[in-house]
Amino acid sequence: MTENEIAWDLSEIFTKHDDPRIAKYMDALQKQTDEFVNEYKGKINIATFSTEQLYELFRKQERFDADLDELTTFAHLNYDANMTIPESEALKKKIDDFLTETSKTLAFFKLEIGKLIKDKKEFISDPVLKDYKHYLEKIQRNVPHLLSEVEEQLILEKDQFGVRAWSELQGKWLNTREFHVMVEGVEQVLSYGEANSLITHPDRNTRISTNKSIYGLLGKNQEVFSTALRCICSDWTKISKRRKFDGPMHHSLIFNDTTQEIIDNLMKVVEENVDVYQRYLKLKAKVMNLDKLTCADVRAPLEAPSMKKRTWDEAKELVLEAYGNVDEDFKNYVIDMFEKNHIDAAVRKGKRNGAYCSSWYNGKSAFILLSFTGALNEIYTLAHELGHAVHDYLASRNQTFFNQHPGYTVAETASTFGELLTTDLLLKKAATKEEKRAILAHVLDDTGQAAFQVSGRVFFEQSLYEAIENGENLDGPTISKYWCTGRDRIYGDSVEWFDEMIWEWTMKPHYFMPNFRFYNYPYVYAQLFVFALYRKFKEEGKEFIPKFKKLLSAGGSLSPVELANIVGLDITKPDFWKLGINQIEEFVNEFEKTLE
Repeated sequence: MTENEIAWDLSEIFTKHDDPRIAKYMDALQKQTDEFVNEYKGKINIATFSTEQLYELFRKQERFDADLDELTTFAHLNYDANMTIPESEALKKKIDDFLTETSKTLAFFKLEIGKLIKDKKEFISDPVLKDYKHYLEKIQRNVPHLLSEVEEQLILEKDQFGVRAWSELQGKWLNTREFHVMVEGVEQVLSYGEANSLITHPDRNTRISTNKSIYGLLGKNQEVFSTALRCICSDWTKISKRRKFDGPMHHSLIFNDTTQEIIDNLMKVVEENVDVYQRYLKLKAKVMNLDKLTCADVRAPLEAPSMKKRTWDEAKELVLEAYGNVDEDFKNYVIDMFEKNHIDAAVRKGKRNGAYCSSWYNGKSAFILLSFTGALNEIYTLAHELGHAVHDYLASRNQTFFNQHPGYTVAETASTFGELLTTDLLLKKAATKEEKRAILAHVLDDTGQAAFQVSGRVFFEQSLYEAIENGENLDGPTISKYWCTGRDRIYGDSVEWFDEMIWEWTMKPHYFMPNFRFYNYPYVYAQLFVFALYRKFKEEGKEFIPKFKKLLSAGGSLSPVELANIVGLDITKPDFWKLGINQIEEFVNEFEKTLE
């Protein structure tokens, strides 16, 4: 890293990879692990264990887990910022190994507490454990799918050099390739992160070259990706059956704190309303003077002469104003993220691609990774990740460690809402009709990805498991066949796809995440859920914000159904999701007006 890079400062956690405090931390955690075993293993029995004892155990576990999370957070953040530094990779491996061994040793907790709650359901409603009511409900829901202690330990062991290794290979392979891209007529050799940032480049030929270069090269390496994906999916099929899940999606429903009925309603509404998205794509083609969009145009930014790239300081002021317009606490949390240098926004080879916000419970803060060059989409990414940070600030100050994080279905609430606040501000500042059109296009491009394109990924992932069940071999061409089928259920004939795009699935890290299937529908859920919240905000104005802050502050202490009830919404109704679709349609209507 150079001095002028916008890089995060992790020294609040540890100073560097060889900080002596890391070893002391690990020793202390190992000692606590041994104490847990001596004090609790085999002793969490139905006859004698009280609610007071369970409360005290939870408090001890939370302190331990928060410290362990701090250790793993540093190791992963340190590595993700520059994956080419051997010492950082070595520390990450060391901490991951430590985490695996600790998890194996403490696997009995999940089993013994699960058995206790299974046999003493009255504990869930006991006043002593009121702070952990929903946490206990989630434990109860997961109990039927737990295995024996030895089986749980064996799974952890085999995953370390099995699905986790396949997942790591996919990420490392992707982020160490070099891509030859014609950027505005000049050939450049770029890392994946650098090349991927050009997907939304203003120059159409650059976008076309980028798409063909990325997916053409990844297609040549498809054996690596298809083998990794086949192994990870096949492993999950076996594990799902051993754990007696109803199917491959069942575990994600428990993890995301939702139900099959709610997700079925969601996906049904999306598929019934793909015409809303396709209508926008056809309008965009008209703006671009094209008969039909190609895949290089779907996310192409619409240019406006009055728009320009923003500097980091300009982007900072913009997001501060967007969040500050609705709440002073929001603004102060965003200021804190900047002042503490908790954001890594530099573009560098070897840096993990994409963007994320990592919570830091002990510090009551968070860290954000993204790559910033000043483009409009990157300003939205910054606003999005800062929304996650705001959520983390509120939840960590109001909830215990177990209750900090909601399920993934509502984890995107503050982040997507932050994007909409940014949209309100940008539209207000827009100097011309063309600029307003460009902003609305960005919103609809992102919404099209999150609500519609990602729905195609749900269909794709479902088809992979159906293929495995039918005894089909998931080689590269077969996987690509299912990718295109899922994609076409959303886009129909509204987009022309390059031949290379059949390999688009290779770059999505989510498909390769070990023991974490169906990452996708939470994004669809979140998009439509937040768009419904946004409509409420537009109706109620500032009176909505206290309820919204209460929702965010609740973290994962309440179910998504209860969280929605805070702001007066009922997600169990089949037609609830139409509220979000209606907001998308309203944006499309606004976009169409700019064509007049």
